Amino acid sequence: MKIIIAGGDGFCGWPTALYLSKQGHDVSIVDNLIRRKWDEELHSNSITPLATLEERVAKWKELTGKEIRTYEGDLNHYDFLREVLKQEQPDAFVHFAEQRSAPYSMIDREHAVFTQTNNVVGTLNVLYGIKEIVPECHLIKLGTMGEYGTPNIEIEEGYIEIEHKGRKDVLPFPKQPNSFYHLSKVHDSHNIMFACKTWGIRATDLNQGIVYGLDTEETAMDPALVNRLDYDGVFGTALNRFIIQSAIGHDLTVYGKGQQIRGFLNIRDTVRCIEIAAENPADNGEFRVFNQFTEEFSITELAEMVQRVAKEEGIEVEVGKYDNPRIEAEEHFYRAVNTNLLDLGLEPFMLTDDVIREILNAALTHKDRVVKENVLPNVTWK
Repeated sequence: MKIIIAGGDGFCGWPTALYLSKQGHDVSIVDNLIRRKWDEELHSNSITPLATLEERVAKWKELTGKEIRTYEGDLNHYDFLREVLKQEQPDAFVHFAEQRSAPYSMIDREHAVFTQTNNVVGTLNVLYGIKEIVPECHLIKLGTMGEYGTPNIEIEEGYIEIEHKGRKDVLPFPKQPNSFYHLSKVHDSHNIMFACKTWGIRATDLNQGIVYGLDTEETAMDPALVNRLDYDGVFGTALNRFIIQSAIGHDLTVYGKGQQIRGFLNIRDTVRCIEIAAENPADNGEFRVFNQFTEEFSITELAEMVQRVAKEEGIEVEVGKYDNPRIEAEEHFYRAVNTNLLDLGLEPFMLTDDVIREILNAALTHKDRVVKENVLPNVTWK
């Protein structure tokens, strides 16, 4: 298949591009490289040193003989997007190209407006581009489990059957997003659903849990292919952040009571989920939703797992309790359905001590790159 990976220079997009290329698909990347600029803005960095996108794809071709074409540009620039779609004529469009940090969206008005404009308008442009140029193209859109919030009922996959005053209907599952970023994803979902119903577009919305891990088989082939690994309070997600904090001997930053429960998955499962969605496309006019996670953990459970593995490696760290910068339920019911991808063949990588140890060893190798003041939260919802 011909597949475009939008946001293919990022944490999820880069290993996905390599994996799909290795599987024999014809892959191209669209990216405006803004994620690297945000490191400069936040005075932060990936703990792993990153080659440029040009160096990355050149090394991939050198090692495998496979070409990944790159287009540097912004999905918010519709003329640019139209030309890429005309040239590539993709069978699938994998959309990772959004501002993906809840804290970044909560810094101030400017960052909230940017997040929603960038994410919602970019996705609208993709929908119009597919409609006008490649109407059979399958949109594979990265959503988030954060769209649902933490309802006191089991979270279904996108839809729920409701009986009300003697009548029944199947409706979109209620959304309770917890940041301007998560709200942008809800807006995306509504727009995509409308486009599918109105124009007959085929789309899969992947409501992804929190991703952990570093390498896939492909990114581990050469230092020039290594994936990024974030640790700061803005882009560093819970497990990766805890592991890097332990590498520098810092308390693990558990927010509030630490009983917040979320869905998690390994980066190796992310790339496989994209492949499954691409090879089993939605029907014309279908807006399909998969909950893309493999396990559920509380934040405290994650911290204690990291603390135990660090101790086995001779590193003593404390689990610190910090005032919660977010406005969220700190104790709640959480159970979500995730059967669609499993039914289509996903065989998950589970979170084990060895998985944590592998990431910890990488963090120890590069711990001199950590900007220590960045490991604490510095953005508050209030």
